[in-house]
Amino acid sequence: MNWYPWLNETYRQLIMSYQQGRGHHALLLHSLQGNGAEALCYGISRWLICQKTDGLKSCGECHSCRLMLAGTHPDYHVLEPEKGKTSVSVESVRKLTDTLSSHAQQNGAKVVYIPRTEALTDAAANALLKTLEEPTKGTYFLLGCEKRENLLATLRSRCLYTYLSPPESQTALYWLQKQIPNVNYNDAVTALKLCQGAPVAAMSLLQPEHWQQRAVLCQGLAQAIHHGNMLSLLPAINSDKAIEHIGWLLGLLADSMKLQQQASQFCLNQDQLPLVSVLASRMTNSQLFDVYEAWKNCRYQLMTVPALNQELLLTNQLLQWEALIAIPTL
Repeated sequence: MNWYPWLNETYRQLIMSYQQGRGHHALLLHSLQGNGAEALCYGISRWLICQKTDGLKSCGECHSCRLMLAGTHPDYHVLEPEKGKTSVSVESVRKLTDTLSSHAQQNGAKVVYIPRTEALTDAAANALLKTLEEPTKGTYFLLGCEKRENLLATLRSRCLYTYLSPPESQTALYWLQKQIPNVNYNDAVTALKLCQGAPVAAMSLLQPEHWQQRAVLCQGLAQAIHHGNMLSLLPAINSDKAIEHIGWLLGLLADSMKLQQQASQFCLNQDQLPLVSVLASRMTNSQLFDVYEAWKNCRYQLMTVPALNQELLLTNQLLQWEALIAIPTL
């Protein structure tokens, strides 16, 4: 697994707390997606499970380290949704807690990593509480989350909360330019802004196919606004990545409102300022706000309502937008 330089200080602080006997058995790591939290949790897990630690590092040579490197350590457990599912069931948690009640197979630490703690159902989270509060000796939990407020308060209270902040913008930009040497500066800055400063997510967004999808949406929006035919934008949004594409639309709408308030320096889409300017000139602030709220609600429905007819919902949304911009502005 890749390591990222902005993780070093948080890693050092957490490992030192374990060295000094102050480390908590349940760590709740709050981080943006694409900020390297998975690598940090894996690095901590390696250290906790290593039989011959070398200061702040795992040795990489003992039997436990070799099993971790091979991905076959019997005392390292990753709890995540089963294939084809979006949540972690109570049955999965009960199976895990039964396993944790036994002695460690390698006579060392037992480590449980939950990448997306939000994926636990309420029943699954409740089933985990007792083990979180009174774990067997040498058992550690590393819980990752993007939205701490979505977790049960009873679960949060049993963990030590740590926030992994994104690196400073110049550090993130320097790293991004090293990973993608020929990247356009404006594109790199925009990708980082769109990803709230998370460099790994920005690198993923800048991959040619991914970045091209955003370009297609922006070009389609410009044409749709020009011709007053918002429904023509449907193919650029209606895909298995509709939620992300709606997020891009929301960013453009928000930037248009900023531009109307003479705050272009705070715009996320620095590479699409001409398009943002068109939106700002064609719609009033109240219209932009109404459209923004409508798309936000649309995205929420797609994220939370199962078996929803996505194409029908998007079509209705675009037609409402088209009707709105057809109304002459005063």
